[in-house]
Amino acid sequence: MKNEGGIDRAIRILVGLGIIGWGYMNQNWWGAVGAVPLLTGLMGWCPAYSLLGINTCPMKKDAG
Repeated sequence: MKNEGGIDRAIRILVGLGIIGWGYMNQNWWGAVGAVPLLTGLMGWCPAYSLLGINTCPMKKDAG
């Protein structure tokens, strides 16, 4: 089940790519840290959100 909304996901993807790029440019291990927000943004699910009971994903409306 997804627990991240669209804006949250977009921010995570951009931040993840930025950290990976910064780490690559500076040739340090911080680029690997960027994989965390990138992957959680791509999946739409954050394990920390699940543990803390946070959900930024909008609720779906019933068609009935």
